[in-house]
Amino acid sequence: MTTTVEVLAAAFKDAGTPFIVGHPGGESVELMEAARQRQMRFLLMKQEVAGAMLASTWGDITGSPGICLSTRGPGATNMVNGVAHAFLDRSPLIAITDAYSRPTYETGLRQHINQRAIYEPIVKWSTTLDAKTVRQQVRRAMRTATATPPGPVHFEFPQSETTREAGEYAAEPPLTPNWIAPGPDRAHLKPALDMLGKARRPILIAGLGVYWCNASTEFVKFAEQLGAPVLTTTKCKGMIPEDHPLRAGCIIGGLIERKLVMEADLIITVGLDAVELQPKPWPYTLPVLSLASVPTLDALVPADPEIIADLKPLLAALANWAPEGTDWGEKAARDFRQQVRDALNTPAKGLSPQRTMEIARAVLPRNTIATCDAGASRLLIVQKWESYGPREFLTSNGLASMGYAVPGALAARMAYPDRPVIAFTGDGGFLMTVAELQTAQRENLPIIVLIFDDKEIGLIRVKQEIKGIPPHGVALGGVDWEKLAQSFGADGVTVDTEQGLMSALSAAAQSGRTTIIGVRIDASGYVAQFNALREL
Repeated sequence: MTTTVEVLAAAFKDAGTPFIVGHPGGESVELMEAARQRQMRFLLMKQEVAGAMLASTWGDITGSPGICLSTRGPGATNMVNGVAHAFLDRSPLIAITDAYSRPTYETGLRQHINQRAIYEPIVKWSTTLDAKTVRQQVRRAMRTATATPPGPVHFEFPQSETTREAGEYAAEPPLTPNWIAPGPDRAHLKPALDMLGKARRPILIAGLGVYWCNASTEFVKFAEQLGAPVLTTTKCKGMIPEDHPLRAGCIIGGLIERKLVMEADLIITVGLDAVELQPKPWPYTLPVLSLASVPTLDALVPADPEIIADLKPLLAALANWAPEGTDWGEKAARDFRQQVRDALNTPAKGLSPQRTMEIARAVLPRNTIATCDAGASRLLIVQKWESYGPREFLTSNGLASMGYAVPGALAARMAYPDRPVIAFTGDGGFLMTVAELQTAQRENLPIIVLIFDDKEIGLIRVKQEIKGIPPHGVALGGVDWEKLAQSFGADGVTVDTEQGLMSALSAAAQSGRTTIIGVRIDASGYVAQFNALREL
């Protein structure tokens, strides 16, 4: 007899995810045992939110849905923010919440919550597992979670179904489909080729869709054929190596990039998802050509035409058929990078956050994977840190949630066990997930955590200052990072000089141990940086 939990565990492993992560409840133990029997790890997280973010990031990096679980009631409601991250950051995820058996649910009130109603607005599909149909449900879930755009699926798992005999198929379909997308036809691309032929100064804006189609290599060749400067969205840093002469930087919805874009005569968006942009109207009147693998339904970007196809063969074809561009792109990208550097080069008394990032990039190896939290430091981290390959920079952008950097780094360590991993976070964001240091130690997932210690919730203080409001309710401080790290068995150091930071980063990279580096920064330049780079 094959049980429901055995079907699920086998499917998760076969799909390429050899672990489950979360904080279990009593109804979860059978699934955990089925996973253990298949040599799958269970990562015990201290917060369900962090578990869902870790699993989501695994999905981002590998393409295989991450698996997270929680107990019913408080566990299910606590996991919501992590699932919302997967929904708005387009991450393949299967989130499992325990549930009472139906008779108990109908007669009791304790921990009685309509969990599917909570999750349905933030998942692509929600279902209650049933032993008779679990084989079909798990296949639908895998396909739904990974279909473009990727996202989370929710399983409500009643206690009565865990060890029941699973139903059988007469003819069993594959776990995931073998989709075949024919290559583009040149005649169908004539509108796009005509626009490209007329443009003298095209600019490329690239988004997550390039990753969904595994088309980063083809994208770079297309950019080189056009000689066009490239702006990427925040999550797509590294799609084009950031020391490539055509790489301009990240589009952040601010004033500084508008000068560059307005110098162009054609905007080409490639795989752009509106969730990656700032929530404001499209500011440009230039013609827009959209290349994407799925139709755009939000009508935010005034593209005409929109070419819908698998981006991998589409970009390869356009790189071959498009006319060779002018040489405007390298100079335009170089000038923009200098403008950003100048805007961020604000004076400081002591160690500035921008200098912190310059030192980190200089000291750490080229193949370092970086994660980034939301907060005041994020703006300059995005601009100052350079990534050189796809999915080497990981952040919460669609949801823009604090508390992402540490669980994201743990997922990166799972996916890249032989590469350095650093989490950039503010003191506020780090304190939201400090308990996961214990996870890093117990699960042997060493990471470097660099904390921008400005003793406050910096982004809110910045907004208060810009609005003429005195700082109130944003103070932090008083944390001894060394003792905190040591209490979890990790290494810790506090620095406030360039030399101290260089030494700490070098030691952390060589030690192979989880290391907390508290960087005492002068954050007085944040307001000037925000005024220069972004409209508030």
